[in-house]
Order: sequence, then structure tokens, then C-alpha cells
Amino acid sequence: MPPFIPGLTLCGDFYREAVYPILDDAFPGLPHSAALIGSGSEVLGFDDEMSTDHHWGPRVQLFLDEDDHLLAADAIHDTLAERLPYTFHGYSTNFGEPDPNDNGVQHLTAIESGPVNHRVTVATIRGFIQDYLGYDIDQPLEAADWLTFPQQKLRTLTGGAVYHDGLGVSPHPTPPQIGEGTVSAPPPNWGRLGGGEKAFGLEALRARFAWYPQDVWLYLLAAGWARIGQEEHLMGRAGLVGDELGSGLMGSRLVRDVMRLAFLMERQYAPYPKWFGTAFSKLACAGELTPHLLAAQTAATWQERMGHLLPAYEALARMHNRLGLTDPLPETVRDFFGRPFQVIALHGYGEALLRKISDVEVARIGARRSIGSIDLISDNTDLLEGTNWRPVLRQLYVKNDTATQ
Repeated sequence: MPPFIPGLTLCGDFYREAVYPILDDAFPGLPHSAALIGSGSEVLGFDDEMSTDHHWGPRVQLFLDEDDHLLAADAIHDTLAERLPYTFHGYSTNFGEPDPNDNGVQHLTAIESGPVNHRVTVATIRGFIQDYLGYDIDQPLEAADWLTFPQQKLRTLTGGAVYHDGLGVSPHPTPPQIGEGTVSAPPPNWGRLGGGEKAFGLEALRARFAWYPQDVWLYLLAAGWARIGQEEHLMGRAGLVGDELGSGLMGSRLVRDVMRLAFLMERQYAPYPKWFGTAFSKLACAGELTPHLLAAQTAATWQERMGHLLPAYEALARMHNRLGLTDPLPETVRDFFGRPFQVIALHGYGEALLRKISDVEVARIGARRSIGSIDLISDNTDLLEGTNWRPVLRQLYVKNDTATQ
């Protein structure tokens, strides 16, 4: 096995040194973008040696405009299959067929002859976003869209790497220079076949998803505080009657809710569960919060559990005030109506955030019970990954005069 190379680096080199020279020779001047975005631990930058055993290797995504895709996508795929080297930086460029017994996973499979079964995909930006988010980029982004886009997908869409963005810049953007060679002049038809539609730049498109609109962000922060308020006192109540298992379960849920709110406060999309803690460890607040959250998860009694969560709650309160989104609110916990539990959300962070929302549609959503986004509604993988559910989920947020409040 060759020395490990992080996937983002390997695939960037693969595009520049192997894919682009073939593309420029066979399709000179073709406007395109090249990236590694979407699914994959390497897109998040969290891949390691173990990641190389499945669905990992030299690959890249090419994006063409609508007309060029119709003309050239199949030819590009076949040309690369015939001309790519069999190995790159010690890794096979050939992948086995998708394993039907393992979610279609492909493994690096060395060959010495014949066409390369590569993983250089050719798509349009519109088609990719439709498949990945279930969203038509020609439509405006509404609050119901933002609230039904899973954060784990927004993170992998706006993360990863763009190696070249030749779409939407000029009619014939100059491809990246390789070595000392010159780039061939583009043929007159690339990028404007049959009149063509306007090409979308990949980075410009990604910038649209960089972070939530201000009022959607306020609503999500409010919903995050509401989640904490719903269970912070119940954790102790369960423990008080001897249910330490149930109390511990709620304690872990509260740990996750604290972490989710921290991601929101630092304007970072949270990844899917495998890398949730790893990404959290890179937040600015992680050094302060992590010891308390780890101790809360391993506590044996509800009193110990609460004692470790309280400083985490107070740290969140300080973070809230530093954001300056509302008037300053208390930063210390308080008693829960005379019961032996201390809580933080009763200070009204969520309510204060909702009062700052000015967008009419988001304010209407916020006037109902703050269910938050799809990430708070469910952690079901199929619901988060299956874009076919999004039209149904949008109905939770769109105006419906018959809906209960």
C-alpha cells in the first residue's frame, strides 16, 4: 500500500496531472469546473488510512454547462477510460463494480490492461444540486428549503475543494496551466451550443449555500435553545425516581443539543454522526466545552450529570451574549420553579431570538412551536439522505391556514 495521501490532495493532483491534460488534448478549451464535493470522508478532510478500504481513491467531478454536457459527457468518460494511467501516486485509478451487498460501494481494483473503470464523473451543476439536495437552482431559496436541507449535506456541498472553476466566468475561461505547455484555443462552439443557457459558476453557486440567511439562523438558534429547555429539567426528574438509565439517555441527548447549538453559534454546519465529534473538536469553544460534556456522559448519577452540564450551559449563554443578537441575558443557571434542578433556557434566549426575526415568512414559522430544521426533527439516515422526502417535509413550514399551531 503506498503512503497515505489525504483525499483532497490526491484528487487535486489527479485532476491537474492526469485528467486535465487528457481533457485539454481531446476537448481543447472546453469550459468546465472540477471539484471534490458531496459525499465522502475525504470531502470533509477527515479521511485516514482506514478510509482507503472503500469508495476512496483518485477521483474528481467535472461540471459542464447544459449544452456541452449533452454533447461531450459520454465522450469524456470514454476518452478517460482509454487514456488514464492505471495507477496514480501508487493508487489504482480503476474501481471495481458497485457492491450490491454493500450500498454500492466501489473498491480500488488494480488492472494492467483494458479500459479504466474510473470515478471521474461528468455532470451539470444543476443536475448535481437536484440530485444532492432535491433543489432546482433556478428557483428562489425559501425558508422551507433552508429548513429541509440537512446540515450534513450543506457542509459537504460548501466544503471539499474546487480545483478549477471555469463555468460562469467568461464565454471561454482559460483552463489551468499545466507545466510549461500552452493551452489550445477553444473551438467556437464550446459553451454556447444552440444558443445555450447561461452557465453557473461552481463557487458562485456554493456561495449561495455558505450559511443560513440571518432570520433563518435566528430561528434555528431559538429552536436549539428550545430543545435544551424541553429536557434539561427532565433529566434530573428521571434520576430522582431512580431511573439513571433514562436520565443518562437524556443527558446524552442534552450533550448533543449543546454541541448542535455550538455549531450554530460558530456558523458551522454539523456533519453526519461519524464525524460529528471530530468536527466539534475543531470549534473555538471545544476546549472549554469538551471536558464538561465528556464528564456528563460518563457520570453515574443525575446530580453529577447535572453538575457537569451546568457549566456547559453557562458557556453557551456567554457565547449567546457575545453574538450580540439580542439584549444581554443572564449567563448563570437558575432554579426550576423550586424543584432541585438547575436550568438555563428559562432565561428566554429562544424567545428573545424569535423577537429579532424580521422576515415575514420566517416570523410566521417562528410563531408556531419551534421545531427547528430537519436535523432537529429526526436523525434518521434515510430521511436525511433521501431527497424524495423533502417535498413532504416542506409542508411542515409552508403556509397552511388549516395547520394547528
